[in-house]
Amino acid sequence: MSDALDVEQLRSETPGCSTGMHFNHSGASLPSQSTLTAIWDYLRREAADGPMEAAHEASARLEEARADAASLIGARPSEIAFLGSGSTAWGAAFAALPPLAAGDRILVGRHEWGGNLATMQAAAARTGARIEIIPGQEDGSIDASALASMIDERVRLVSLTWLPANGGLINDAAAVGRVTKAAGIPYFIDAGQALGQIPIDVAALGCDVLKAAGRKFLRGPRGTAILYVRQEFLPRLTPRYLDVLSGPIVKGVVQIRSDARRFEAGEISPALFLGLGAAIRQARLVGIGAIRQRIGTLANGLRDSLRSIPNVTVRDLGTEFSGIVSFTVKGFPATEVRTALAERQITIGANGVPYTPLDMTVRGLDQIARASVSYVNTVSEVAHLSQAVADIARRA
Repeated sequence: MSDALDVEQLRSETPGCSTGMHFNHSGASLPSQSTLTAIWDYLRREAADGPMEAAHEASARLEEARADAASLIGARPSEIAFLGSGSTAWGAAFAALPPLAAGDRILVGRHEWGGNLATMQAAAARTGARIEIIPGQEDGSIDASALASMIDERVRLVSLTWLPANGGLINDAAAVGRVTKAAGIPYFIDAGQALGQIPIDVAALGCDVLKAAGRKFLRGPRGTAILYVRQEFLPRLTPRYLDVLSGPIVKGVVQIRSDARRFEAGEISPALFLGLGAAIRQARLVGIGAIRQRIGTLANGLRDSLRSIPNVTVRDLGTEFSGIVSFTVKGFPATEVRTALAERQITIGANGVPYTPLDMTVRGLDQIARASVSYVNTVSEVAHLSQAVADIARRA
């Protein structure tokens, strides 16, 4: 299927495609029937056999899902942990770093996700550490050369949101990785908008930690996320809490796991992670390369169409674009645009400053409307969305 997507077949296997036009895949995408079936079948097994018994029976399938997740990003299964959200995953890894001290420096991209940034700012305020912004290039993307000039012995972490939540920019994460690897500095990547949309190879990226929620372009269920931690980096991370899975007591001594599951808790939702496994398998079957190509074609078409509409401004930065198309309509807050489109059964997102506070503040933006496309969207749907935005803009 990777050479030519059978879009109509994929849409027929996606119940949500029959109820409206969904352009909020960067918030949460539409699950396929196979993902839903994996969840429902497990819940029926819980009801019939008991939750603990069903979980024991499903353990091998959960490890298959872990192996598939590892293959999707070029990792080893031992480097993958399953958690309940991207924020939880990132926060757990950050909290496990050695304690910060006064004068320590954390370097971040201008597009850093607000949740990650809040966690770092709170830690810096407690300890006297500093958070500094890595300069951008003319197109708004991160400048790896500028980052290299900022490195010194006080830098404790470089954090990058690869694909920002408020626009179609794709940062050069691999270029950042080459700088951090040469300097021996921990490198965290937020890949929330990348997973399931563009190819990911953690070795090529050079990152130590990467996290992503399953609900976005991957089309997995909410309440799921993957955390990658490079095997050689694991000994440098001490989890802030443990349980009988991540750090059992053996003969009176706490034995912290040697794999990424040191960040997992024993209590998870097997149903949701079996659903995640189904979504990963589908993405691999369809082919990430084919997905990337189709999303790019649809998103670029939408971008071009919106640029031609009076009173509409496309807000995307960069020269390489993702499937997120951000825009504003003169005289209409993004939340009003979202509501007006919803009345036509067209779903988009609307982001405010808290999502990407550094970038939104620098650009003087209060809100942006965010239309994000999936490979299950169609050219006709893109045309309907563009026409609907044009109708709203004419009222400006």
